[in-house]
Amino acid sequence: MPKRTLILVFLVAVLLNYLWELAQMPLYVGLEEYNAGVFWHCFVASLGDGLMVLLIVPLGWVVLRQPDWFEQSGVLGYVVMVTAGLVMAVLIEWLGVHVLKRWEYTGKMPTAPGLGIGLVPIAQMLFLPPLIFRIVAVLDQGKT
Repeated sequence: MPKRTLILVFLVAVLLNYLWELAQMPLYVGLEEYNAGVFWHCFVASLGDGLMVLLIVPLGWVVLRQPDWFEQSGVLGYVVMVTAGLVMAVLIEWLGVHVLKRWEYTGKMPTAPGLGIGLVPIAQMLFLPPLIFRIVAVLDQGKT
């Protein structure tokens, strides 16, 4: 897989996740009002999100045995994206909220019953990876 494609995956992932992070900030305690600190916090979080999306690339390569698997992903490609996104999101949220206690939710955050983790950040890793990979496939079309 060309380095250009990996860079595109990361950049598109950071951009879209940054926008999502900004939109969901009022659902977190201490981040309800937008200020310079919140913008920086969202940027740092989006870098981590970008790395998580980047990790899906080699996973899909191994599972589907194609280096360019997401360019024409088909059903199995989407299963890889959504499953990996779900597992990573649940793990990160569980660790962040319950183990490391790095963040907590306001009463506005819908949570998964029994798990006590936010549904909005879970949705983020379900919806954005397929969108990111589709955008990159279109941008990368015909490039080598």
